[in-house]
Amino acid sequence: MGLNEKPLSTLHEKASYDLADFAVPTGREEAWRFTPLSRLKGLHNGKAEITGQALTQVTTPAGVTAEWVGRGDPRIGQAYVPADRISAQAYSAFEKALVVTVPKEATPDEPVRVEVRGGGLDGATFGHIVVKVEPLAEAVVIIEHQGHAVYADNVEFVVGDGATLKVVSLQDWEDDAVHVSHHHAQLAKDATFRSFVVTLGGDLVRLSPSVSYTAPGGDADLSGVYFVDAGQHLEHRLLVDHSQPNCKSNVDYRGALQGEEAHAVWIGDVIIRVEAEGTDTYELNRNLILTDGARADSVPNLEILTGEVAGAGHASASGRLDDEHIFYLQARGIPYDEARRLVIRGFLGQLIEKIQVEEIRERVLSAVEAELSR
Repeated sequence: MGLNEKPLSTLHEKASYDLADFAVPTGREEAWRFTPLSRLKGLHNGKAEITGQALTQVTTPAGVTAEWVGRGDPRIGQAYVPADRISAQAYSAFEKALVVTVPKEATPDEPVRVEVRGGGLDGATFGHIVVKVEPLAEAVVIIEHQGHAVYADNVEFVVGDGATLKVVSLQDWEDDAVHVSHHHAQLAKDATFRSFVVTLGGDLVRLSPSVSYTAPGGDADLSGVYFVDAGQHLEHRLLVDHSQPNCKSNVDYRGALQGEEAHAVWIGDVIIRVEAEGTDTYELNRNLILTDGARADSVPNLEILTGEVAGAGHASASGRLDDEHIFYLQARGIPYDEARRLVIRGFLGQLIEKIQVEEIRERVLSAVEAELSR
C-alpha cells in the first residue's frame, strides 16, 4: 500500500507501509523537534543493525488464542498504517508477529500477559503485536517491557462491535534501553477501550498511543503515569482521530520529574473531523517538577472541523509542589519529607488507582515509592 495523505488535517498527514515514503528526520520537523535523535541508536536513520534480541512471551487464559505469524497474515496492518519512519522501519523489519484473539462473547477470568525482555544493546530489534477482540467480548491485556534493548514496535488493538478491551502497558526498562513504540486502537460500533500506560525505565522512551473509530458509539479512555529521573527522556505522543459521529474520548496523563536533565514530553492531538458530529472529548496533561534541572514540554492540540460537538476541551499544567499543601501537612505534625511524599503520591495515585489489575497497581505504587526515596 502506498502513501496515504489526509488533507483535511494539518496533523499526522502522512501514513505508509513503505519506509521510502518517510525522509530521515533531522530534528527540525514538528514531530521530532523534542526527541534527541542522537540517542535513538540509529532507529531513525536505518543505521541500527538488526542484530539485537528481545524475547517475547505470552500467557493466555482459556479460550484465548496466541499465534506467531508472518507478515503475509491478513490480520497484520489491518488497523494501523505506520505514521513515521521508525514505525515504518519496525513494520518492515519484524520477523514474526504475535496475534492474540479473544473470541466472540468471551469474558476470560484472567488477563492476557505479554512480556518483552530485551537481551542487550548490541544492535536493534523490532516487533509487532495484534490484539483482536471479537464482538461482545471483554478482555484485559498486560504488556510489560524489561531488560536492556534497542527496540521499536507497533501494537494494533482491534476492538469489535460492543466489545471491551482494557490494556496496561508497563515500560520498566533498564536505564540504558531505547524504546520507540506505536499503539493503535481501532474501535468498532459501541466498542470500549481503556488504556493505562506506565513509563518508568529506559534512557529514551517514545510511545505514541492513537485511537480511530470505524462506527458510532466508540468510547476511549487513555491514561498514563510517568516518572522521569536525571538524564531520562520519556516522551508520549497521543492522537485521537474522531471520524465517526457520537463517539467519546478522554485523555489524562500525569508525570513527575526529578534530577538534572530529566525531560518529559507530552503531545496530545485530537482531531474532530467534519463527519464526527456529537463528539465528546477532553484531554489533560499535568507535570510535577520536583527539582531544578528538570524540564517538561506539554503541547495539547485540538482541531475541530465541525460545529456540532457535544463537548471538546483540553488543558495542560506544569509546575512545582504547592507550598500550601506541604505547609498544611506539616502543620499537622507530618515531617517535610513525608509531607512531600504524600503530596506526590496523591498526585499520581489518583490515576494509578484506575489500574484494575491489583498486582500491577501495587507494583506501580511500589515503583513510585522507590523513585521518591532516591
